Amino acid sequence: MGKVTVDDLKRIKEKTAAEIALRQVPETVRVTVHIGDCGMAAGARDIMQTFMKALEESGRRDIRLLAADCPDPENCGNEPKVTVQAGDTDPVIYDNVTPEKAEKIFSAHVIGGTAL
Repeated sequence: MGKVTVDDLKRIKEKTAAEIALRQVPETVRVTVHIGDCGMAAGARDIMQTFMKALEESGRRDIRLLAADCPDPENCGNEPKVTVQAGDTDPVIYDNVTPEKAEKIFSAHVIGGTAL
């Protein structure tokens, strides 16, 4: 292994500082894609990918995208499901989410603040 130079240390410091800064941005919106067994069978993976792409394209760092189990395992119909919680508002659960509906949810609710 070669020697670590001062320039290498500076690059490591800058990269670490940028990663820490990203973690310190306050969360304003939380999007949870419910990826339980039923959700996976109904296409939740595609929904997650749609939200990931929309989030990346938005450039926003205050939106958290999470994966979780089904919110109501006793009622597994209407999958895939997505929950959006913006600020102090009550969470909204969307049923039967398709990639097209996920795009609308992202632009209207997550970015625009208006639930569908």
